[in-house]
Amino acid sequence: MPDGYSEILVVDLLGGIGDLVMALPAIHALAGSHPGARLRVVTHEPGADLLRGDPAVTGVRVPAHSRDGAEREAVAAALAERRPDLAVTTTRYGGIPDLLRDCGARCVTDLWRGPPPDELVGHRYLRILGEEGVLDPSTVDPAPRLRLSTGERAEGARVLGALLGPTRRRPVVLVPEAGMAVKRWPPRRWRELAAILDGLGVPLARVPHGSLRGLAALFADVGRRRGVVVGADTGPLRVAAASGARTVALFGPTLASRYGLGDPATTHLQGLPDCPHRRPTAITTQVCWWHADCPLSPTGPACMADIPAAAVAEAVVRSLA
Repeated sequence: MPDGYSEILVVDLLGGIGDLVMALPAIHALAGSHPGARLRVVTHEPGADLLRGDPAVTGVRVPAHSRDGAEREAVAAALAERRPDLAVTTTRYGGIPDLLRDCGARCVTDLWRGPPPDELVGHRYLRILGEEGVLDPSTVDPAPRLRLSTGERAEGARVLGALLGPTRRRPVVLVPEAGMAVKRWPPRRWRELAAILDGLGVPLARVPHGSLRGLAALFADVGRRRGVVVGADTGPLRVAAASGARTVALFGPTLASRYGLGDPATTHLQGLPDCPHRRPTAITTQVCWWHADCPLSPTGPACMADIPAAAVAEAVVRSLA
């Protein structure tokens, strides 16, 4: 059993919604390992909304502005508000690890440590925290889970029902958008997929705009109906899996073996698995990463285009069965 801590601070300022979802199992395991502890999280909007209302989380703090240094200021403010006796961070820029160590808390400031390409990020967090002795293994659930209220679930069911209309068949919700161009599946592929599924009589909906908690509630109702959500390696798809929906995840510039959703109800499809330009443990240094400039194709990421609509449709049909 780990030593008991009463005041825990978790810092996840990597910037993406998906980054926070990958950290959820660690957050929940820390709370479960130290019952009665105050557990606060410093993270970015809009992902912070996913933690509001989570019974494991006492408080959420976000950077006050978007200028340089905002993240460090947010961590400093959290430390000034209440000094933790355990601090954990996924974030290593801006002097944040030093700031945490200087507060005198027990700190775990490196959850990376030369990661291999075939260990899921969230699983690595849990393993390192276990090795550091701050987790009780019996509290660990490696799959991310979002906590939603009864009212939120009812509203999600209402919104999905309005999108689908009257149907008793299991639905498919498509998530064609991606926050980064390098992760976008080509529009023609989405059209091909929609045509195949429509031809099979599958009820289809495109994910609507809305708050993250509202989307999570909608995805939870997809799960209740035993439907499927399809999308690339993006935050909304991770939210869908963490809300209980079956998912089909399309991976191109990132490797599913490292960035997979960590849910047994997810089917992962990998485009160009042997791409020579992919750097699984240093993705932000890939030539394609920031601007989707693919050295293998002048028309966009070859790895995403490599995933055929027929293969995705087949995976969806299997998941619906």
